[in-house]
Amino acid sequence: MPNKLDTPDSPASANRFERRRARTRQALIAAARQILAETGETSASIQEIADRADVGFGTFYNHFETKNDLFDAAVGDTLEEYGQLLDSVTEGIDDPAAVFAASVRLTLRLAASHPEITQILRLRGLPHINAPTGLGPRALRDLEVGKASGRFTFEDPLVALSAVGGALIGLLQLNAARDLDAAAGEQMAEMILRMLGLPAGEAHEISTRPLPELP
Repeated sequence: MPNKLDTPDSPASANRFERRRARTRQALIAAARQILAETGETSASIQEIADRADVGFGTFYNHFETKNDLFDAAVGDTLEEYGQLLDSVTEGIDDPAAVFAASVRLTLRLAASHPEITQILRLRGLPHINAPTGLGPRALRDLEVGKASGRFTFEDPLVALSAVGGALIGLLQLNAARDLDAAAGEQMAEMILRMLGLPAGEAHEISTRPLPELP
């Protein structure tokens, strides 16, 4: 028997509608993420995207005005997941230098365990380095903490962020061509720490510490 209180305008009905709408939006984003990871391109038709998401063609326009809006959202969603993942495994590390070293090395490991994230970060991450979510704000936070504590020495945090982000994405590009081992991640982490102002010996020690496990 229908619940008399569950009318189209009731809170319960509205909540179901919002959950359904959120699921549909996420399905479209997931489809766009798959396409980006597979091809790095945004040339797929809206019909192809809708088919992958298992939604109707017209449904697309209930959530996004253009394909570019969707693909931007897909990159943002990926980088936010990436940032949350690194936050979760480095949350017990207090030293910003150690956080940076672990994050660089873990990002290389993500190529095997989370290939979709890695592929999108490699192909689309650099233009989003200054976005309000994802990789950029977390790295900027750690850079500013390191500068304030005296661990890092640089003038402009945004310039430092560009240098770190470019180095990390360059490492992923090289990994795609050569299938790097863990030592390459350690070397890159050490070079980044030295670039940020740490002495060579300390940078090396931090960059070769045991890593936390990825979930």
